[in-house]
Amino acid sequence: MNPSSLWKRRSNGSASGAAALAADWAARRSEMVEQQLRARGIRDERVLAAMSEIPRHEFVSPERKERAYEDHPLSIGRGQTISQPYMVAAMLQALDLRGPEKVLEVGTGSGYQAALLARLASRVVTMEAAPLLAASARERLARLGLTDHVSVIVGDGSLGYPSEAPYDGIIVAAAAPEVPPCLFEQLAEGGRLVVPVGDRDCQELLQIRRINGQPVSRGLGYCRFVPLVGKYGWADTS
Repeated sequence: MNPSSLWKRRSNGSASGAAALAADWAARRSEMVEQQLRARGIRDERVLAAMSEIPRHEFVSPERKERAYEDHPLSIGRGQTISQPYMVAAMLQALDLRGPEKVLEVGTGSGYQAALLARLASRVVTMEAAPLLAASARERLARLGLTDHVSVIVGDGSLGYPSEAPYDGIIVAAAAPEVPPCLFEQLAEGGRLVVPVGDRDCQELLQIRRINGQPVSRGLGYCRFVPLVGKYGWADTS
C-alpha cells in the first residue's frame, strides 16, 4: 500500500490506517538509513539512530511528503531546501557529538537538522534569518516535544550567537564565501565547526577543530548549498 492511500485512511479516522501509515514511514526511514547512509560510509551509530527516529516527512510540505526519504534535497520555499539525507548525516557525523555538548546551528530552515541535533546534544541554539521559516520550524519542533532542548533564534547566523558561546559544535547549513570569523571565535577549545566554503556553485565541506586556539581544518568533500545570508555571507543571494 502506498503512502497516499494510507494518508487517506488516516484522515478518515481509521486507527488501523494510522498505524499502517506510521509503520510505512518507519520502514522508509530504515531503508534511507541502510541504503543511503550506512552503505555510503556513515558509521556514527548515534547519527544513524537519530535519523531512524526523527520523521523527516514532518519537515516538508504536504505535497512533498512522499518524496521526503529520497536521496536528494527538497525545496522548503523562500529559496531554501531541506538537505539531502546523506549530506545531513555526513555533517552531523563530522560534529562528533557524544551527548553533553552545546551546539549552534546556522540556518534552521525546516527544523529537521535541529531536531536531529536535539537527539545528539544536550543544548541546541539554531538561527534562521527568515522569520516565517523560523516560526514554522519552531512549530514543528514543538509538535515533536523538542523545544526544551532547542531554541530557535531569528537573526544573522553568520555572526553566531555570542550570548550562549562557547559551543562544542557549530554547524552551518548554507554556503559561505569564507569561514565566518565570529563562528570560530565562539567555538570552544576542542570544538568542531562544520561549514561549506567556496563559491556559489561549488563548495568544500570543512571540519575545523579549535586546537590550542588555532584552526585545524579537514576537507570532507565537495558539495552545493544555498548561499549563506548575513554579514559574512553573500551580499546578493538572488
